[in-house]
Amino acid sequence: MRALSKEKALFLAIVAIALLYPLEHALLGYGLTGVALSFAAILAVILAAAFSVAHHAELLAHKYGEPYGTLILTGSAVSVEVIMLAILMQSSDNPTLVRDTIYSALMLDINGILGVAAIIGGIKHGEQKYNVDSSNSYIAMILVAVGVSMFIPDFINQDAWRLYSVFTIVVMITMYVVFTRIQTVDHRYFFEYKYGTQRAEGHPPHEVSGAYHGLMLFLLIAAIGVLAELLSVFLNAGIRQTGLPLTLAAVLVALISASPEILTAIRAAVENRMQTVINIALGASLATVLMTVPVIEAISLITHTDIIMGLTPLQAAMILTTMLVAMINFNDGETNSLEGLVHFVLFLAFAVLIFLVPEGGQALPGLEPVAGGAAQ
Repeated sequence: MRALSKEKALFLAIVAIALLYPLEHALLGYGLTGVALSFAAILAVILAAAFSVAHHAELLAHKYGEPYGTLILTGSAVSVEVIMLAILMQSSDNPTLVRDTIYSALMLDINGILGVAAIIGGIKHGEQKYNVDSSNSYIAMILVAVGVSMFIPDFINQDAWRLYSVFTIVVMITMYVVFTRIQTVDHRYFFEYKYGTQRAEGHPPHEVSGAYHGLMLFLLIAAIGVLAELLSVFLNAGIRQTGLPLTLAAVLVALISASPEILTAIRAAVENRMQTVINIALGASLATVLMTVPVIEAISLITHTDIIMGLTPLQAAMILTTMLVAMINFNDGETNSLEGLVHFVLFLAFAVLIFLVPEGGQALPGLEPVAGGAAQ
């Protein structure tokens, strides 16, 4: 109990849930002011919980080492994303939410996190080394996963969508299982780079309790899920009242889920551990697709909820440009500030386009989006 009393983020989350659930309808009655203040308060608590998730995941990462540490961190972040998406999908009339969130996560992870980390690390250390086998493996898997789950659906007729969706679910799960085994067993050395002894917050690995920090991860993620349901109510109300782009909801989900990774990646870049940055940024991008797609598409099939997974031309162009630049930059085992800059410019373009093209662009010529993630 003494240890639990130190978990301020978890305590805040419990208090917020206890206070805001009974007051939900009353706060909505105060108009845009009540909605904005409530939304800001819930978002602050969710971010605090997400950063606490990062803290516990980092300690577990230090205890178990790479690549297990990165798997714990990215798995925790993607779990937050899946929970929020599942809740928002049921509470909002936005069939493109999942697609836009995965797209936003790819832009945030590869262009945002990796770009900023490479700039900071390059300025401080010059060229930063990592295992090139890891970046090649990640990029190949990301291209295939995005192609199967988000490019091809643009060309699938509605009548064939359910069968293709089942195929996608099976393929994504298979790829995740196989890649996880390769990452942790068969080719674990692909995702490692020797930097010398690292310490995490002054705690030797044997002093870190795996059971305690694992329990805290579970409780924090569960609390974030409950808060996400509250957040969705005020988010939907705010979008209706202000007319802001619907894609902001997707960007928000991606940002919240990536928040545990942002500080960890930047800290690793400052400490000249670019392999950790690569594992976090590219690993989170891959996990986002391989874990989010099968869960959300399964929910869609079971609940008969309409979703659209096919990318718009603008989104497809941004992803292809990002992956092409990544293939050029991350094929030599070293990063520098210039490589970080070009990715960060792509991230800035993504941010600007949210407002210039608020719905993510139009569908491909002659293709009209239909229920279930396909285009006719």
